[in-house]
Amino acid sequence: MIGVLVMSAALSLTSPAFTEGGAIPSKFTCDAGMTNPSPALAWKDAPAGTKSFVLILHDPDAPLAGGFTHWVLFDVPASTTGLPENFQAGSVGIDGNSGFRRAGYGGPCPPTGSHHYHFILSALDVAAIGAAKGATKADVEKAMAGHVLATAELVGTYQKTPK
Repeated sequence: MIGVLVMSAALSLTSPAFTEGGAIPSKFTCDAGMTNPSPALAWKDAPAGTKSFVLILHDPDAPLAGGFTHWVLFDVPASTTGLPENFQAGSVGIDGNSGFRRAGYGGPCPPTGSHHYHFILSALDVAAIGAAKGATKADVEKAMAGHVLATAELVGTYQKTPK
């Protein structure tokens, strides 16, 4: 078509629990104790050819080399458009291990100050990356290299409640 510019929407990631750059409610953090559920997440506008998703929650502000990973989930089917609040490990996709050395979501828990928590969603051109259950963030990132079609990021902040 002459004179018509067609724009495709970019992959986007949102949560009803907090806005981009906003505070993550304490119910989704270590201040909620062992029950800290994951916040609901929703995504849309995956690019054509998307066959799976990878979701990583990472805190680059953590006082460890490379930061701290709170959640690794991969091989999430392309038909998936979000995760419910209190997502249960094993209900969709394959769980990797977080910095807590376990599968599933581990809520924000900064030792001091306010930290930034990056929910990173990647759309991939393969249905499975070939990583094993319990793979780390580094394992998953290596396995998905060369297969990323698009990435969306949602950043929330959290500061622990003083006791």
